Amino acid sequence: MEFRERLYQLRKGRGISQEELAHTVGVSRQAVQKWEAGAATPDLGNLSALADYFVVSLDYLVRGIEPEKPAAPSPQQAVIQNYYTGWSYEFRSRRTLLGLPLVHINLRDRGLCRAKGIIAIGNVATGFLAIGGFSAGLLSIGGLGVGLLTLGGLAVGIAAAGGLAAGLLLALGGGAFSLGLALGGCAVSQSVAIGGAAVGQYAAGGAAPGAPPCPRPGRPFLKTSRPPGGLPISFAAFFFKKKKD
Repeated sequence: MEFRERLYQLRKGRGISQEELAHTVGVSRQAVQKWEAGAATPDLGNLSALADYFVVSLDYLVRGIEPEKPAAPSPQQAVIQNYYTGWSYEFRSRRTLLGLPLVHINLRDRGLCRAKGIIAIGNVATGFLAIGGFSAGLLSIGGLGVGLLTLGGLAVGIAAAGGLAAGLLLALGGGAFSLGLALGGCAVSQSVAIGGAAVGQYAAGGAAPGAPPCPRPGRPFLKTSRPPGGLPISFAAFFFKKKKD
């Protein structure tokens, strides 16, 4: 097999065109075409560049001679070493928006690695949509999330949902704290709280401070509270119909 045939087979094995190979080596496409046609031979510098690119020796590229393989060690000399080196994965899209990649994924089994993009996924993620152990973004999902809309084990945001949620306008979770509406097993709000244990200006739940005892099975406890400067208001006026005695 001649040099031109080996060059053709190596290029086809890589699945690249003559133009792509020429760009990699730094020559024109016509030069690569002449090499494969046998009309010309590359100089030493180009041969070295071709050998490095195809990960072969100069002897094999020019003469077709395979390098000698080192002798395998005997079974008595063989040493098997198994070490866990861990894993990591990172992807960053070429397209950007506002100076940030559209998608940035950065994951690792050990330590912290940060992902920053329009869509960010990582141990620590920052972006418009952030997903990770620690996440911060307009829409944030993670073990610890901070954002406009947040979902996580510990969630803080304008609207938050999670095991422990603190939201400015809305909080939903096992423990919910909000200035607006809080819904959860334990709900605390400056305004409206609904939950198993509810504390707020307007509170409804199994245990609402100031609520009368439940007169009948299936009817909730209601808290009657007095807004500043107004008359007492009962949740029954909003959510429940009174039955005539």
